[in-house]
Amino acid sequence: ALRVLLNVPALVEPVRMPTMNLHENLQRVYDRVQPNEEQVGHKLQCVVRDLSTNGAFLTGEAVPLLSRVACSFELDGYGSVEAIGWTLWRRSSDCEVPRSDGSMVKLPRGFGVLFEAIPLDARVAIHKMVSRLEHGAN
Repeated sequence: ALRVLLNVPALVEPVRMPTMNLHENLQRVYDRVQPNEEQVGHKLQCVVRDLSTNGAFLTGEAVPLLSRVACSFELDGYGSVEAIGWTLWRRSSDCEVPRSDGSMVKLPRGFGVLFEAIPLDARVAIHKMVSRLEHGAN
């Protein structure tokens, strides 16, 4: 998905999955990914570095893979965004990698979140931000 680069403070907290009461017939055949709960309740100060309608990259302490996280951050022109997502990748430390021209670029530690739930009007606001950048509008 197209992304917009940001530098916005965010609060991230790993959270539990809601309990599901399934019919016994369904319980026998139903499988679901279970989130990593190592840091449930641990609040992290992070920074949203890029954002799309589907997810975000946040710098800061990298939470465990498959953590289900609650994220809150401010979005210019919209206000406060509250989202739930899953950590699908992480960089546990800063690292440097070469660009195509041979120079090095520093990549900060952090993690990528795929949104599970985000208000529709927030998703629309993000889409508008990304679209303006894609079309060269300010």
